[in-house]
Amino acid sequence: MTSPGYRSNRDRIRIDGEAVTEAELRSLGERLGQAMDALPADRPDGYLSPSGLFILAGVLHARRVRADVLVLEAGMGGRSDEVSLFPPDVVAIAPVFGEHLGVLGGSVTEIAEEKAAVVAPGTRAVLSARQPGPVADVLATTVRGIAGIGIEHPPQTPAEPPALPRTATGPPTGPLPDGLSRTGAELGAAAARRLLDLAGRPAPAPERLRAVLASVRLPGRLSWHTVPGTETELLADSAIDREGISAALSAALSRWGALDHVLICLPDHKDLDGAITALRGLPVTYVRLPHDHLRFTRPLPAGWRVLDSGALTAESVGGLGRRVAAFGTVYFIGLVLDLVDAGTERLYE
Repeated sequence: MTSPGYRSNRDRIRIDGEAVTEAELRSLGERLGQAMDALPADRPDGYLSPSGLFILAGVLHARRVRADVLVLEAGMGGRSDEVSLFPPDVVAIAPVFGEHLGVLGGSVTEIAEEKAAVVAPGTRAVLSARQPGPVADVLATTVRGIAGIGIEHPPQTPAEPPALPRTATGPPTGPLPDGLSRTGAELGAAAARRLLDLAGRPAPAPERLRAVLASVRLPGRLSWHTVPGTETELLADSAIDREGISAALSAALSRWGALDHVLICLPDHKDLDGAITALRGLPVTYVRLPHDHLRFTRPLPAGWRVLDSGALTAESVGGLGRRVAAFGTVYFIGLVLDLVDAGTERLYE
């Protein structure tokens, strides 16, 4: 179960990498609706977020198909997220940074404490990407206080075979991705192996592991697409801060040598200042979404165009040039993936 979806809410719930069908999602919604209707009228007040409803739906579906393992992504936070209702055996903590400041906490260390508190007394292993010193200290203290265990770190140079050769149509493919996504991939692979070990299950054969990891395709994470009906190639990346945008720009320039236009969508709570710095000197269109929970009120550079997302079409994107990059919040990148009809039904084989 992941949050949010790529192109539809079916994308949030997957079995072996494949999204549930419309009929399966409808059936799960009906079952949740019946359960909610059956709650007593005098129940205490409470709140279940949309991502929490999808977690419940995903767990119900996993039970229905007798899944061996659940992988749950927190919608936002840790202690305060519905994912904490399911005590984890293994926890993986990706790099913690200042996203959702003022919502999850007033500082990055407060956000780190909130995220680490997803662990439970019975959690058997916690793996973390490398973190800045103060964040690492807070994570370690929180985890030890709740679960009584230390934090493990995946090796930064994994033991998988080297990457496969460069393909004719894109960057190198292989067991783990390049760029900023590699940190998360290393963390996920290490957490999965740790869970297998704790469950008493054998590690996969190297040949099968290589084949499965080499099949992973993550739309919206340095993914390359052709805009339908045009000759425009588009890079889609869910970069939301200066570091991520700079890394994606580097990949674009490495592939193309130059960039004709950038589409970017960063609500007020994202690193807009960092994006402005990273994109200095490039032609940019700033895209606003109509969602009530997102705000787009901060001042923009004078040279940036501003566009509402409803005006985005394949034709309008194709008119921006032959080499276009789209960066920003996952909701926006989902719209871009829709526009280019990206394959999101199955993420790996």
